Amino acid sequence: MKYFLCVIGMVMIVEGLPWFGFPNRARQILLTLAAQPENRLRSMGLFMMLGGLALVYLGNM
Repeated sequence: MKYFLCVIGMVMIVEGLPWFGFPNRARQILLTLAAQPENRLRSMGLFMMLGGLALVYLGNM
């Protein structure tokens, strides 16, 4: 459970960096993403999940 909380904390830090450092640009990117078609968002989500899975795999080698 301790490891899980550390991972969640790190994700929150990484996710918060753009909002803290560049809030206007982050808002523009968010609006651009909201205008994308659903199939493109699904493809991006799949790519991100597969990339995350690959990183977890490589980190556990």
